[in-house]
Amino acid sequence: MEIDILDDLESLKFEYGIPEDERYWLYLQGRYRGLMIKGCAHALFFCKLFCTLRELIRQGRRKLHPRSVSFDAASVEDDSLKVGVIGCGHLGKQLVNVLLRLVPIPAENLHISTRRPESLVEFQKLGVRCLYDNASVASVAKVLFLCCLPSQLPNICLKIQNKLEKTCIVYSFVSAIPLPRLKLLLNHTNILRPQYHFTEEFDNDWGDAKEITAVLQDLEVIRGTYPYSNVGGVILSIKWLEGVFYAAINACTAKNVYHSQVLQILNKLFLSAHLESCETDKVSCPKFQLTDFLNKNYINSLFHRRPFPWFDLTTVQLKETPFSQHLSATPALQNHLTLLYAQSFGITPSKEELSEVSAGSPQ
Repeated sequence: MEIDILDDLESLKFEYGIPEDERYWLYLQGRYRGLMIKGCAHALFFCKLFCTLRELIRQGRRKLHPRSVSFDAASVEDDSLKVGVIGCGHLGKQLVNVLLRLVPIPAENLHISTRRPESLVEFQKLGVRCLYDNASVASVAKVLFLCCLPSQLPNICLKIQNKLEKTCIVYSFVSAIPLPRLKLLLNHTNILRPQYHFTEEFDNDWGDAKEITAVLQDLEVIRGTYPYSNVGGVILSIKWLEGVFYAAINACTAKNVYHSQVLQILNKLFLSAHLESCETDKVSCPKFQLTDFLNKNYINSLFHRRPFPWFDLTTVQLKETPFSQHLSATPALQNHLTLLYAQSFGITPSKEELSEVSAGSPQ
């Protein structure tokens, strides 16, 4: 049981020195915490998803080359998810803890670049590589999290833009830098940036004074992080979820997986969790088709044994796509994705809860 030693010591609390007429602004403190918790939760879900994706791709390649033992052995190391984090302030440290403890990413696959690597002794003892070398971290990362200050980003981008592999997914928490600007700074198209909005009414249900790794094991808090949830006053733009889908397709394209196989992988990856209604009405259970991701004119010119085209994720997150229309028009798919998200945290929501989340979606 955790005890707050400041409970009975009002004069030592942060709020004590704030004039009464300015205490209204304290809600921003809770909003910041809610934003950080949601950001870490969605990054956790993304990394878990991509660990599974890389394994599904490897299994598919093994089936195509069953006798190539050396090929398979060599691919194991290459297919492990190596994660880089640039910037390890408060957000960066919380994110690293979440990646290590809850995904979990093996410590040897995690690389951190920060101006004060000597302050990260607890991570170094675990085997995490901590240094002050943005270019080195960017060069090895399959997923690169940007947790730096907006003022630092232009110089960082200048140092790393020639070190990024085309397939590296840059995941930016720097909300002050819009996607088109970030794409220009990095000269890179494989970028994800979750966008969050706030409602006027804010409920501070974000587990005060607890570490985020502990908070993300609280069932009520996790329910508040569902992609379609507006609980707590912090709302995720569903364009991020679209970006995750197209990022998964790009990962398959990079491995030259044919589009018919990609659809099978997407069905296994995103639709592995089934609703009760799928048992009684199998027709209602969604399955992905080419038309969900590509326009019909392009499909007509696509040969059977060809991968998907490479998608610019910044365009996906800024404009309407075929998948935008499909996702918004298919409540069953929204429910499946909510179920998948919940189960990645060890929760199985009821049918009523899923309906309530979809009905309350601001999208």
